[in-house]
Amino acid sequence: MNDFGFEEVRTVDVVVIGAGQAGLSAAFHLRRAGLEPDRDFVVLDHAPNPGGAWQFRWPSLTYGKVHGMHALPGMELTGADPARPSSEVIGAYFDTYERTFDLRVHRPVDVTAVREGEGGRLRVETSEGVYATRALINATGTWDRPFWPRYPGQETFRGRQLHTSGYPGPEAFAGKRVLVVGGGASGTQHLMEIAEVAAETTWVTRREPVYREGPFGEVEGRAAVALVEERVRRGLPPQSVVSVTGLPLNDAIRAARARGILDRLPMFDRITPAGVVWDDGRTVDVDVILWATGFRAAIDHLAPLRLREPGGGIQVEGTRAVRDERVHLVGYGPSASTIGANRAGRAAVSDIRRLLDRDRVTAPTS
Repeated sequence: MNDFGFEEVRTVDVVVIGAGQAGLSAAFHLRRAGLEPDRDFVVLDHAPNPGGAWQFRWPSLTYGKVHGMHALPGMELTGADPARPSSEVIGAYFDTYERTFDLRVHRPVDVTAVREGEGGRLRVETSEGVYATRALINATGTWDRPFWPRYPGQETFRGRQLHTSGYPGPEAFAGKRVLVVGGGASGTQHLMEIAEVAAETTWVTRREPVYREGPFGEVEGRAAVALVEERVRRGLPPQSVVSVTGLPLNDAIRAARARGILDRLPMFDRITPAGVVWDDGRTVDVDVILWATGFRAAIDHLAPLRLREPGGGIQVEGTRAVRDERVHLVGYGPSASTIGANRAGRAAVSDIRRLLDRDRVTAPTS
């Protein structure tokens, strides 16, 4: 509200929500298309610093352990120390990128809701005020929505429960009996680190792990993306990447398997105060349950637009929401990888330029 009690609404052509890989890629392409930040478009990020979700990664995830970090468009990431935490390396890289291309990211800004506005515009409600925009690029990723499965007895467990999103590094588990739940890349990385210091580790997954041998090239990548894309096209929630690609069978994985660290058990049936129980009578007592069970898309702020399909997801063609051509989702579904996010940012901007050009042609003249 201004001094006279009226709501102030800032008008732009495009609002980008999120300044991770996908959001910065989109902002770069908006800039290259001739749009000016803070005049024609604005980038809103709720994180305190540059780096997207990478800034919250645990210290033991060094840059050398990162799988497939693809450079942002227009500027390579070179000379990074593989022993340095990925949060520092990528945070510094994103910071330099934002300043180099003058993207003027607003942070920290929380977006609370996007709803239908006036004059065919979308109304974006945020902690720094309201924006009226002709198009929206949603690049909010998944880090803010960790998925915690529910099991009978979970609330009775006397030990510690935490999620990958709060993983502090292996030192916190020294001398503990640790149960790791989840068959993705994070779960196996946590398990291999924790096994070096824990008194005992147990690994459980819903499905038998599938290991991938040999190179994972462009052909394999396109096939994996096509499977994820098909779900999104049908309006179903995106699946995890590992559920499609499998786990890479590298030297570290081979060594851990040889030592018995990656001997997997099927999912337990109940949680007890002391641990977990299977219906066949097996029990395991543990001090800590680490849920490496993934994340869900952080899109609750889009709920007023009613974009979800009966299957629970948002149906997307390319990056465009089928139910609203003004809304583009990047870093969602098939573009939820660093290289996919780059391509999605470019594709979204290309579509939005056509939308803006069409609106200018059909706008009434005075």
